[in-house]
Amino acid sequence: MTTRDLVLVALFAAIMVVLGLLPPITLGFIPVPITAQSLGPMLAGCILGARRGFLSMLLFLLLVAIGLPVLSGGRGGFAVLAGPTGGYIVGWAFGALVCGLIAQRLVREGQNEIAQIATFVAAAFVGGVVVVYLFGLVWLSYATGNAFLPAVVASAAFLPGDLIKVGIAALAGRAVLAGYPLLPQRA
Repeated sequence: MTTRDLVLVALFAAIMVVLGLLPPITLGFIPVPITAQSLGPMLAGCILGARRGFLSMLLFLLLVAIGLPVLSGGRGGFAVLAGPTGGYIVGWAFGALVCGLIAQRLVREGQNEIAQIATFVAAAFVGGVVVVYLFGLVWLSYATGNAFLPAVVASAAFLPGDLIKVGIAALAGRAVLAGYPLLPQRA
């Protein structure tokens, strides 16, 4: 890794911390709060690509695990990772990885703007929603002792907000690609 890569990894871990400063919204029927931090893996994957996006989320997870209050609501520590929301938090790293893989493979500088945005939308949705939800819902079901299907149904309340975050990540990815491309291209 180059110095530039290290700086970008640290920068996106710091962006996750800043997104955590926004207060969470808690719904009464599911123990997982709505936070702005779920936007972070989508941004990291779309802008940095798979490897650097994944590493930025791993760095953030390390900060959480050692107890720094970097999660939304000032939470942190290994107990949070072992709690009901832990699967979503761990899923952020793998969501950034998948989002970055899709973006790296399918987005090209020579494509038209609409194709680039559509590809970033697909990458952010698959990585930032599908993968993160998969990790989160499996762990939520296990940690709470509840069935998987009711957790899936309850998570539908989060989809509208996450779709807005997908759009934001796609537009940000396109803007960075147009102005200062950071996304590694396949050789």
